Amino acid sequence: MTALSTTSGVKRGTITVFATATAITVSNIYFTQPLLEWIAQGLGVSSAAAGIVATAGQIGYARGIVVIVPLADRARLRRISSVLLAITALALLAGALAPSIAVLSTATFVLSVTTVLPQLIMPTVSSMAARGQAGRPLGAVGTGLTLGALLSRTASGALAEATGTWRAGYFAAAAATALLLLVLPRYMPEQSPHGGQDRIGYLKLLASLPRLLVGHASLRLSAVLGATGFAAFSAFWATLAFHLSQKPIELGPAAAGLFGLGSVPGALAARYSGRLTDRYGPDTVNTVGLASAGIAFVVFLFAGDSVVALVIGCNLLGYGTTSAQIANQTRILTGPAALRARLNTVYIFALFASGAIGSSIGLALLEAHGWPVMAWEAMAFLAVGALSLTVHSVRQRRTSGVQNSVETGPCVAVGRPVGKGG
Repeated sequence: MTALSTTSGVKRGTITVFATATAITVSNIYFTQPLLEWIAQGLGVSSAAAGIVATAGQIGYARGIVVIVPLADRARLRRISSVLLAITALALLAGALAPSIAVLSTATFVLSVTTVLPQLIMPTVSSMAARGQAGRPLGAVGTGLTLGALLSRTASGALAEATGTWRAGYFAAAAATALLLLVLPRYMPEQSPHGGQDRIGYLKLLASLPRLLVGHASLRLSAVLGATGFAAFSAFWATLAFHLSQKPIELGPAAAGLFGLGSVPGALAARYSGRLTDRYGPDTVNTVGLASAGIAFVVFLFAGDSVVALVIGCNLLGYGTTSAQIANQTRILTGPAALRARLNTVYIFALFASGAIGSSIGLALLEAHGWPVMAWEAMAFLAVGALSLTVHSVRQRRTSGVQNSVETGPCVAVGRPVGKGG
């Protein structure tokens, strides 16, 4: 893992391969977003109907998180990664050849169910890292996640403009996924790094998921913060292509995709959030992430017709969302090793279920009321996250105050300084 301290037996270059694989696989969910207007025209459907493709991708990903990711606590990781990549490549090919919006949405749903490798990689990377350094490798892989989401929009928009068809994006994604099948399984461990979980039945793994929310306060906090932030993020990206195609901007899908490229600096800056999380804790990084995303939507609200302002806002939003996700996953993936894949399952399910909700509401609000109302929707989601983090911080300070009072009480009563004897 380059300069990172790792456990023994980790291949050289693993972090680079994992980050690249994460970028390629997660791009399968997002590359359609700049193409929605072209899909609507090509298949003869409304903009709202074309938006079903993006929503199907997020719902499928959430479903895959629940039914597949828990297997990382017991399955053979090398084998399952090969199977998932093969199915994803075939589903992408089916999407490229789809004759109708129903077939395209179905193919997108299937490929999204099986393109959950990033969430198998995350707990694996966490288990490979040395104690106290989980934030750094998660930061690197998390940055790959964001770059894949952003740059896939750029690539698909450019391909659509160059070829004159939205189908080129699906063909390209199928080829990239097939190539990844030749590389990634060689770097995945044969089994989960913590081992010893093969005795747990699949149904028991699934049945244990709801109880994790009850028993892990850190998971509850991360789930709320991740869900609200990602709902706002998804509302923006699902509606951006339509906003850009309308007056006064009137840009095509390639220009819409270039906003992903313009957002790279913010995503790269978020890489260091892993180190900041290790040093200052996830709560601090969450606060910075929420502030960055909130400022982005203020920019979108008051200067949403300016291309320059949109690029600035994209960087703020990308930085804030990626930083928050790194902090959230560091908070939960430093928990018990035998539960990490399932903890991550619950967290990511909350993320993408809320993403589907945010996208759907955003598209409906954009069509009915325009861009400013979509921005207000996103800020409302962020406000819920900020309130949750504030309540958590207040409770922590109260708990800390009570503990300090208990610890120092007897010394004060005796009238001697703490540590001077009794």
